[in-house]
Amino acid sequence: MSALTRFFTKDQNKYTFLLGWLVLGLIQASCTQLMDDEAYYWVYSRHLDWGYFDHPPMIALLIKIGYSLFHNELGVRFCMVIINVLTLWITWELLPQKHNRLFYLILFAMGAMQIGGMLAVPDVPLIFFAALYFWVYRKFMEQQSWKNTLLLGLSMALLFYSKYHGILLVLFTVISNPNLLRVFKFYLACILTTLLFLPHIHWQYTHGFPSLQYHLVERNTPGYDISWTLDYILGQVLLFGPVAGWLLLYYAFICPIQSSFERTLKVTLIGVLVFFLFSTYKGRVEANWTVMVFTPTAILAHQAIIRRRGSWKLLQYLGIATLVVVLVARVYLVWDFAPGVEIRPEIHHNKEWAAALQEKAGDRPVVFLNSYQLPSKYMFYSKDGVAYSVNSRYSRRSQYNFWDTETQLWGKPVMIAFQSPWEQLPVTDSIHTAKGTWEYYIQPQYYSYSLLRLIPAMTKVKARPGEHMAFILKVRNGYDRPLPVDTMHEAVLGYAFVNKREGLPAVKSNVSVFKALERHIIRMEVVMPEKPGTYHLKFCVMAGVLPPTHNSDAIKVEVKQ
Repeated sequence: MSALTRFFTKDQNKYTFLLGWLVLGLIQASCTQLMDDEAYYWVYSRHLDWGYFDHPPMIALLIKIGYSLFHNELGVRFCMVIINVLTLWITWELLPQKHNRLFYLILFAMGAMQIGGMLAVPDVPLIFFAALYFWVYRKFMEQQSWKNTLLLGLSMALLFYSKYHGILLVLFTVISNPNLLRVFKFYLACILTTLLFLPHIHWQYTHGFPSLQYHLVERNTPGYDISWTLDYILGQVLLFGPVAGWLLLYYAFICPIQSSFERTLKVTLIGVLVFFLFSTYKGRVEANWTVMVFTPTAILAHQAIIRRRGSWKLLQYLGIATLVVVLVARVYLVWDFAPGVEIRPEIHHNKEWAAALQEKAGDRPVVFLNSYQLPSKYMFYSKDGVAYSVNSRYSRRSQYNFWDTETQLWGKPVMIAFQSPWEQLPVTDSIHTAKGTWEYYIQPQYYSYSLLRLIPAMTKVKARPGEHMAFILKVRNGYDRPLPVDTMHEAVLGYAFVNKREGLPAVKSNVSVFKALERHIIRMEVVMPEKPGTYHLKFCVMAGVLPPTHNSDAIKVEVKQ
């Protein structure tokens, strides 16, 4: 009998199930076009680094490995499919009492694990390394050997390199088991994690900690909207199962605890869900931010039913209904059988869209406005096309604000493509594509200065309507070379206010970009809005026909009578 035969006959049902899951994932990954964020992370992998604007580098590394094997959608997702299956295997190994069919039924009820498990997004490695962390943590609690200490430190580092949210698992692990603070080797594991994470911390330091700025400041929204909380609660129910999510969470919550490890699973599950529930007070919380507790949810729900605290029958009915929903979703991911219904339209017609734009652009790079997804999609689906994103004062920054792609475009002809009405942009012509009509402008010489940073001395001010107020700005050249001069248009500094989601017209100053760079520190006079309210003030660069670009952090301005 061969080794492969012995492998499957040892536990035939389980390994056949995992093999089927793997094959189905590979087929789905091959036949489904990239979602917007997947294309963005693919561009990450072309600029491999220790960090990125909004994420650690794990997703870029995994895509890099897979894409080196297959130069298509499968390559982008290959490692995701593999670690998704490994996540199921680790979760199975963590079950105190094992029941194959019940475990399969729980996984069938989790639609996101079936479909989302093949997507090239940071959530997939986060789920995997969370499962790995729990596996190693249990071994560490059973035996605090040097081997398990090293593995614990490594697993925590891999968790943090996947997504910053992973730190919550470690925090709630300590809360569930305070005795860890008395264990010397736990501190050694934390020291090892810190040492392994130092390259990313150094990257953050050298780039001005952009991830902290983005997640803790730029994502926050003034005021509170109850829809954020309601959307979060509904999103969690749908995330853990489009039909049976509420039931799985209920079973996980009522599961009787029989070990310190199960207590850790329950505390981390409840802790993560409650933490992000309270986070809705600060702004919108994405439903997928809690995916790291999939393994605790599956284990606790499984044990609740084993211990006769849950019903098989109801879960079976809901599991079957989920499979029907997932089947329809799988077909839709591959085939746009409802073209009039726009459900995630980003996964369809990308090749035709990119080809239509490239036909007009020719060899020119294509510049998009306020979108990190569109240039990423264009570069993936065009034939060696180059694209870039310019972020205006109204938008948030992205990784395109850190790459040097912009310098490759200076002085060259480009095609600026846009779909939303931009009144200040001239129009050369329009293109009818599978994704609607796009207007474009052929700019003979392109210049923008998105990496020029204008750093205000204040973060918040109070003012009267129409008041003239002076701001001190530090001017920093974010490029590794002197800025070229646009001979056709003078680039000047300016400012603009945003009130909630509405922007006031930008105001030009008489300070040129190059004079500001010579002085390093400048004084700019700003006229406050006439209407009382809370505003965000951003300083910007106005270059040529482009909208004022995102060059500074926002200053909170309260205008009162």
